[in-house]
Amino acid sequence: MTKIKAFKAIRPVRSKAHLVASRAVATYKHTILEAKLESNPYSFIHIIHPEFFENDDTRTAPNSIERFLKVKDKYEEFKERGILIQDSEEALYIYRQSTPNHSYLGVIGGASVQEYKDNKIKKHEATLASREAMFTNYLDVVGFNAEPVLLSHEKSEALDLILAEIVKKRPEYEFTTTDETTHEVWIANKEEVKGIQKAYTEIDTCYIADGHHRSASSVRLHDAIAGRGDYDSTKNYNAFLSFFIDEERLNIMPFNRLCKSLNEHTKSELLTLVEEQFEVTELQRPTPPEQLHDIHMFVDRSWYRLRLKINKHTKLDAVSSIDAEILTRYILSPILGIHDLTTDENISFQSGEDGILAIEHSVNSGVNQVGFLLYPVTMEQLKAVANENAIMPPKSTWIEPKMRSGLTIYKIDE
Repeated sequence: MTKIKAFKAIRPVRSKAHLVASRAVATYKHTILEAKLESNPYSFIHIIHPEFFENDDTRTAPNSIERFLKVKDKYEEFKERGILIQDSEEALYIYRQSTPNHSYLGVIGGASVQEYKDNKIKKHEATLASREAMFTNYLDVVGFNAEPVLLSHEKSEALDLILAEIVKKRPEYEFTTTDETTHEVWIANKEEVKGIQKAYTEIDTCYIADGHHRSASSVRLHDAIAGRGDYDSTKNYNAFLSFFIDEERLNIMPFNRLCKSLNEHTKSELLTLVEEQFEVTELQRPTPPEQLHDIHMFVDRSWYRLRLKINKHTKLDAVSSIDAEILTRYILSPILGIHDLTTDENISFQSGEDGILAIEHSVNSGVNQVGFLLYPVTMEQLKAVANENAIMPPKSTWIEPKMRSGLTIYKIDE
């Protein structure tokens, strides 16, 4: 049984939704970020980056209480100016994101903190305590959450039928962004909310696809509030803002690897060492890997298919079967001398959406010496890791959809 909480979203007025909604700040180059802030007074980035044009000390203390208070002040300003409004009744919000290649449809609502604690919401990534603490303080000070955690679940025919009827109506928001992505939001009425919540009672488990730190921080905040003695079981802090989506609608892409050096090996030596664990075949043209445990390597303007020898992976556990882990275990660590993917400067990561040409350009330009294309992690692999309470290797997946901030803001203490 999965609980999905309805809430009174704080959201942009219809005429400004396309101007308010924004990607995460970290995804913008500094010059683009500055241009957006200069040209768009309605961007949600003004709220989460309030000091951008100010000459004050919060620039050097990005995680300070003083900066968080500025975020809250800017958020209140947006409400006072009528850019953001709040719904008068609790609702669930149907969101569809359509790109030239994919369409993602799901429900924005609150995910249960208790189900997270009971491991009914399963995780596959480790979180940093310091980052959890920082984001917990942030949520506590600003009092809202604007970027949903991405939760996947098994397909539900009952839910699909309800969503199919809702999306026949005119959406509350419909706009297209410059990356050729169309965003649509519908507000479910009371009867639709009941039907959606009933459909979710038939779904046993959800899996965090993206947002491990956000969910963990929300749970920490819940516990902190409970510890203060003013706990209320009906408040929004008993849940956290999430986008629930059928796992079949997700798009899972790999994070490919690039290495600056061959660890003093020649190309010939590299191939000889790789052949100890892999069947190596030179490719006549670049192609993405076609199956699990195939890794494509680009070095010295040549592509090679590396296929892990059968006896190496017949008894792998859930984590060891991930191709990113296979690459680390048999090539990156023993041959290229890369033992810690989170700190080693010899390795970088490239989203699978950037494709083959990005790997070739990086190696041919001399920025890197070798690149590796990985086969995407499957949903079955992700679930297997989570079901074993294990942790995926760093940068194993690039999962879409990537959510925009500011479309449905979740007031925590309400």
